[in-house]
Amino acid sequence: MRVVSLVPSLTEAVAATAPGLLVGVTDWCTHPPGLDAARVGGTKNPDVPAVLRLRPDLVIANEEENREPDLAALRAAGVEVLVTEVRTLDQAFSELERVLVAGCSLAPPRWLDEARRAWAAVEPLPELRAVVPVWRRPWMVLGRDTFAGDLLARLGVVNVYAGHAERYPRIPLQELTASGAQAVVLPDEPYRFTADDGPEAFPGLPAALVDGRYLTWYGPSLTRAPAELSAALAAAHRAAGRAG
Repeated sequence: MRVVSLVPSLTEAVAATAPGLLVGVTDWCTHPPGLDAARVGGTKNPDVPAVLRLRPDLVIANEEENREPDLAALRAAGVEVLVTEVRTLDQAFSELERVLVAGCSLAPPRWLDEARRAWAAVEPLPELRAVVPVWRRPWMVLGRDTFAGDLLARLGVVNVYAGHAERYPRIPLQELTASGAQAVVLPDEPYRFTADDGPEAFPGLPAALVDGRYLTWYGPSLTRAPAELSAALAAAHRAAGRAG
């Protein structure tokens, strides 16, 4: 079978399960390192003719990360396109199984069972009210109905903007700092927040710097995500407690 993945998370999932299937991936597909597959452009601007030249049996995509006109062009050329929707952890597990088992005709991988067990064993921290920026210039945060928001909620984080009408609202910084949050959670993707770029905008608030792959990717990283995210959040929680 010949598979092209237009989603970094799904690229890692397929590569960890049956790497020989992948013949094309996006420029943003960074895991696993050294993946031997043709690059076909970005998630938002894939090179459709390049994808077609690879003669894929299946293209896997995501309704949030990829654009419908590109997917429609692939379908019009006779390519089967499997489009996922992942806005909760439970959806991630079911969609990963759909991609790997129904789409790629593989057996359910061991890492998927390990990820389910890891999240079933999660003991959330006491509630921590937080804002979760994903971009700056302009500032954008997690709003309602997001995969990352669902993961954080399972770990005890109360997202201040979880009830916002938009999924990724633009919020002025002065509003963020006056939101009543106890902490700020700063992932390193899609915007690369670091210790020197992000926390200084929120004076007085503890900052949890988290690996964006553990927060936003659905794939083998889900096995380690609970422990990695919990450790970062626990430090912010302790600091918030001292501040309170």
